[in-house]
Amino acid sequence: MTVAAIVPAAGRGERLGLGRPKALAVVGGLALVARAVDGLVAGGVDAVVVVAPPGDEDAVRAALGARRAAVVPGADDRVGSVDAALQALPGDTDVVLVHDAARCLCPPAVVRAVIDAVRAGHPAVVPATAVADTLKRTGESGVVTATVDRSGLAAVQTPQGFDPATLRAAHERARTLRAAGGPVAATDDAGLAEDLGVAVVTVPGDPRAFKVTTPLDLAMAEALVTAGPA
Repeated sequence: MTVAAIVPAAGRGERLGLGRPKALAVVGGLALVARAVDGLVAGGVDAVVVVAPPGDEDAVRAALGARRAAVVPGADDRVGSVDAALQALPGDTDVVLVHDAARCLCPPAVVRAVIDAVRAGHPAVVPATAVADTLKRTGESGVVTATVDRSGLAAVQTPQGFDPATLRAAHERARTLRAAGGPVAATDDAGLAEDLGVAVVTVPGDPRAFKVTTPLDLAMAEALVTAGPA
């Protein structure tokens, strides 16, 4: 049986301001997408499908170098990109992960925990951390209307893990909704699974699995790589 991972890397990265896809930003001499794939393989993933921005497939392949990963073109959004990658998974896949290339420093231990939870019988698994900041609800004018109780809240990371049938069913439902002109409100694959009524369980995440989105995030990632293992 095979653990396969889908790596959505089709974002253009406008907020980084580098003039190239975010997954090709370099940290410690390696592109984010290459570091993300290395972490997945170290965590027990057997096969990887990377979703590249359309037209940039060769650039992504070059960034991956000798790493064994299939590269497919992405779609207009994350849902469509993951859906495209599902078609390229090995036929004997028993666990499928979806992992952001931008979370390139996710420790292999988190990857293993997600895989183990899926193989223990949970159809949908996400790594999560406690919310540290005080949360406020605001109105249209920016005035605080309430303080949100954070005791039952969690910040969700990737890789998110699924049994393949669950992830395929979640994306099939999303395709059906779109074909009918309906909205797909979920911002991650776990949200699509929730919309199916699937119970999503959490495993402990890690602060190092933060998402590189801004120049400050990129500088933090560079500093962590330079500092070496925690």
